Amino acid sequence: MTAPQDLQHALAGLLGDARLVACPLPGTDLKLWLIDGDNMDRAFSPEETRRILHEPPYWSFCWASGLALARYLAERPQWVAGKRVLDFGAGSGVAGIAAVKAGALEVVACDLDPLALAACRANAQLNGVTLAYSADFFAEADRFDLVLVADVLYDRSNLPLLDHFLSRGREALVADSRVRDFQHPLYRRIEMLEAMTLPDLAEPEEFRHVSLYHARRS
Repeated sequence: MTAPQDLQHALAGLLGDARLVACPLPGTDLKLWLIDGDNMDRAFSPEETRRILHEPPYWSFCWASGLALARYLAERPQWVAGKRVLDFGAGSGVAGIAAVKAGALEVVACDLDPLALAACRANAQLNGVTLAYSADFFAEADRFDLVLVADVLYDRSNLPLLDHFLSRGREALVADSRVRDFQHPLYRRIEMLEAMTLPDLAEPEEFRHVSLYHARRS
């Protein structure tokens, strides 16, 4: 199976020997185009490190919270079945793809990064599902039943977005392994989930524990 050339070219621009491979996700029936971790088991040069930090290819990993949320939706399809769903900060598209598989009526993958949206398209095709796409959350109408959010709160400057998710959807599910106990009057933690980032970044054990929060518009 040949990796999408636009994504492979973009990744090679950051790391010349990096390769995308179609990886099965443990505990799911999903696959994603992810960076080949075995091929990256080496020290990065200072220039490579600079490029990665300047333009991190988040879309080429399946982060723990996204994987945990995908598994959760597969086990509890009632969250998305027959509903209109927006996957905010979609990255690889894993949560949105899982929502389609669980019976969502419509899923919009939303991300500012054009490469992330390209990854969502490639991964949707890989899994035989159809997504819609958006590069601007605030341009979307208030028409969604549910907004999915995974691995977005690692940047605390994103915390004010919690107030905006319910401006576009009646409910929100937020999965995060970095911010465990944020205080917000509309959100409550409903589950603790377990997952790991793929390929394995040897992250601290604490980042394998994913908090899942729920909010409903009053």
